[in-house]
Amino acid sequence: MKKITQIAFAVAFAFFLVSCKNTKQKIQEHVSNYNNSSSIKGSGITSTTAKAFLNDNKIEIRIETNLEETEENKLTYSESFPDLLKGMIENNQISKELIEEGVRFDVYFLAYNNSIIAQKLVGEEELAALTDAGTEEKKVTAKL
Repeated sequence: MKKITQIAFAVAFAFFLVSCKNTKQKIQEHVSNYNNSSSIKGSGITSTTAKAFLNDNKIEIRIETNLEETEENKLTYSESFPDLLKGMIENNQISKELIEEGVRFDVYFLAYNNSIIAQKLVGEEELAALTDAGTEEKKVTAKL
């Protein structure tokens, strides 16, 4: 009986060690999952990819479009970019868990020639602003 308990403990401990991932492993897994399954829908979006920067604790997400780099497009998409980011957070394309571990997401919305139409670095403060903005608005409306 003692032998069975020792074996069971050893197996449980090995399973525990395998299931514990550090932040760098989680970053690699998130990037791999993003690149294998990501599909962001929207006007003119042609592709999206993620890239890990392990030493910087950062994930870069590039959303490529067939749009031209014009002031009108920059203005339009800069205004709608926060909504796109909120959707990415809701769909776990931007991971709250990783952000809580200190990882930042650098998200680029690019024109067809790879020039930046909109860009945002999402860390803990930006995550709070993106996820709490709607909540704060509801609180103010409820008080009125």
